[in-house]
Amino acid sequence: MNGPGSLLTVAIVVAALVIRTAVAELRNPGSARTQWAFVTNTRAVTTGAATAVMLGLLGWRSSGYGALAWAVLAGVLVAALVDRRPPET
Repeated sequence: MNGPGSLLTVAIVVAALVIRTAVAELRNPGSARTQWAFVTNTRAVTTGAATAVMLGLLGWRSSGYGALAWAVLAGVLVAALVDRRPPET
């Protein structure tokens, strides 16, 4: 998938994640900090950045900017998965 449609899809996914965080924060103050705590975990950020770079390099050849946007989104999601802190109650 190339072009502006691909970038629009990434923007919609990112907006959905931000809205999800905002709604959770309204229901339970402080939950956003817990949801996004992975950005302080060096291992998670390094793994996510490496994923984004590898996917970005591979995708750039075939799809250009759309692939870079997807690579960054994938890197953020991988970083969130690598961070294995138990949820705070």
